[in-house]
Amino acid sequence: MARTVFSVLFLTALAAGVGGWLGVHYGQVHARSTTSLNELLHHQLDLSADQRRQLAAMEAAYAARRSVLEDQARAANRELATALLTHHRYGPQAQQAIDHFQAAMKALEEQTVIHVLAMRSVLTHSQARKFDQTVAKALDSNRQ
Repeated sequence: MARTVFSVLFLTALAAGVGGWLGVHYGQVHARSTTSLNELLHHQLDLSADQRRQLAAMEAAYAARRSVLEDQARAANRELATALLTHHRYGPQAQQAIDHFQAAMKALEEQTVIHVLAMRSVLTHSQARKFDQTVAKALDSNRQ
């Protein structure tokens, strides 16, 4: 009995740790790039009223898509925890949960790229050059 309880606690902690690490890792990368782009867009590019309006609409639509995909990633983490607690091994259910998580993260990354490119499309040539530099820095932290 004690061995079963210990196993369940260990697997729960493992699943939570993996999910937490993935979430924090993704969140840190995403937060840095989002903050720098938002700072640039809203405080440094001298946007016209029309550009601000267009960007606000884009940001609202993206936020809704992002929320759905983040919910899917959290559901996949719960699915993984259930699989590990139920089967106590890395089996088809655990692999399926990981696949679901990866699909949600891939879709989120794709939607982020589409969103970034859509925002760029409303900028002037000069604004776009500054925007591109910020995006490049966000994607390559070693870039000078």
